[in-house]
Amino acid sequence: MTEFLTKILELDSALELAPLISSYAQERKRGAPRQPDMFYAETLLTDRTAEVMGAYVNGKLSAFCTFFDLPETISGKRVGHIDILYVDYDARGIGVTKSVIEALVKIGYERNWLELQWNDPNAVQQEKIAEISHLSTTASIRLSIGIHEEHTKVQ
Repeated sequence: MTEFLTKILELDSALELAPLISSYAQERKRGAPRQPDMFYAETLLTDRTAEVMGAYVNGKLSAFCTFFDLPETISGKRVGHIDILYVDYDARGIGVTKSVIEALVKIGYERNWLELQWNDPNAVQQEKIAEISHLSTTASIRLSIGIHEEHTKVQ
């Protein structure tokens, strides 16, 4: 049975995070394989504005998501904003993306976010969002999941 654990990563996760960041860069940029950059992982994990959610599959860090807690000017509330959600190739297709999004939605309820936004999720990620939010979407530029649906729209 596959076990998932999602949590906000702390500085002590840098050694596990660095190889995932290099895998993400390799997948996006192609070319020669990237070397894990421990310094950058530590920098990201201690950034004053970004937070990093990690997803462990059977005890191994297999995904990361960089997100932000931002002010929303019109409502005076806050929104969550996903920058990157990367799942290691070996952990795809088993529900990791769904697990991460569910964890972010839970954080959104705890922080009273108006919505969770994500620029340019891929097709598989869009399907997971639609499944979790019970909304259908074909958005490719900006997608919002309503935490408080009476105040939000999917664009």
